[in-house]
Amino acid sequence: MNPERVARIREILTEALVPVVLEVNDDSHKHAGHAGARGGQGHFSVTVVSDAFAGKLPLARHRLVYAALGDMMTTDIHALTITAKAPDEVA
Repeated sequence: MNPERVARIREILTEALVPVVLEVNDDSHKHAGHAGARGGQGHFSVTVVSDAFAGKLPLARHRLVYAALGDMMTTDIHALTITAKAPDEVA
């Protein structure tokens, strides 16, 4: 587990998307021995609820997350599972 990466992902997504809900999990331990894990990159999952996603299709939402994370997608993150919703889609 890499708490520094989790904190950085959280910081970046908070600044870029101003979420009302943000969960960031380091799932790297589930992928020990995987090529990305051997290279030092991690596997993460994020749940983001943000007004930034209102009216956008899932692909556009994912692109917003990828764009916000920028270089981290090539230097720190090997795999990213994204759950992205607008506030009115959450019960």
